[in-house]
Amino acid sequence: MSQLGQRAVSRRTLLGGAVAALAVPILPVAAAPAFDGAALERAVRRARGFDQLHSLIVARDGEVAVAEAFRGPGLDRPANVKSVAKTVVAALTGIAIERGVLEGVEQPVAPLLADSLPRDPDPRLREITVGDLLTMRAGLERTSGPNYGAWIASDDWVRDALARPFVDRPGGRMLYSTGSYHLLGAALAQASGRSLLALSRDWLGEPLDIAIPPWTRDPQGRYLGGNNMALAPRALYRFGETYRQGGTWQGRRVLSRDWVSRSWTPRTRSPFSGDAYGYGWFISDAGGHALYYARGYGGQMVYVVPDLGITVAVTSDPTRPARSAGYAGQLKALVAESIVPAAETA
Repeated sequence: MSQLGQRAVSRRTLLGGAVAALAVPILPVAAAPAFDGAALERAVRRARGFDQLHSLIVARDGEVAVAEAFRGPGLDRPANVKSVAKTVVAALTGIAIERGVLEGVEQPVAPLLADSLPRDPDPRLREITVGDLLTMRAGLERTSGPNYGAWIASDDWVRDALARPFVDRPGGRMLYSTGSYHLLGAALAQASGRSLLALSRDWLGEPLDIAIPPWTRDPQGRYLGGNNMALAPRALYRFGETYRQGGTWQGRRVLSRDWVSRSWTPRTRSPFSGDAYGYGWFISDAGGHALYYARGYGGQMVYVVPDLGITVAVTSDPTRPARSAGYAGQLKALVAESIVPAAETA
């Protein structure tokens, strides 16, 4: 069986309908004993009712049981995964530390961004570390939410983010801000002498055998370090599965096991969902099992339930909001109430 569990179109679908009616084939439940077939069928039926949902991939222990595009660009075409880019940049940061490009999470970032510091910089800028940016605890006023438009309209996104007033101390509470990850991406590029696109393709694209097309750049040509990256649903799955496997893909080491563990260690808490946050990953619970997830605007998601061997990738309409009390909550409930039980009862 191939890594992504495709089957000839002549075989029946998970829902028993004609495969020809679907955009892509689904692995038959009979070939996926890691899940209870009837329970997984109900999960897919539930997912079909989400009109924002574009694609769904569900796997256990590396065996893909569901791979369907309900609508949208399909499973092999890049889709805007929005803030899942933050989790990708967090992965690149771990690799950079492992390779000695960065010193570690306690490294101050101001020296790497010296050319972009504002005039008469606030002394607290010297205190911001790589770890503060990874956890969005820089203390600087957010560039996300109502501040996002003005930020990307500025003529230097890095300088603008650094010039914002402090609303908390560095290392304080979580202030969800794409600007923090753009600063981190700029620091990575400066330390390595390479663009964020080149690092992404070399350190993740090549070992995972996934395409990473160019995405949004700031006025200085730096790739946006926290939004608008495009990945195909299958690529999103491989990224999540690499974390589930402790940093490996098909036996090849991509991330250190230690970095996966550190990324999944609670370090702060989202002011919006209330879920804990590590290095690029939110941390929650699904039916009594630890749940780790990457999240992008509109419902671009990667879920990992390590103790059950589950990896789920979701892409959705990137133009519609997905709040924790709305569609994002429905997706989380799909995992906790439908997919996890399908594994528990297998």
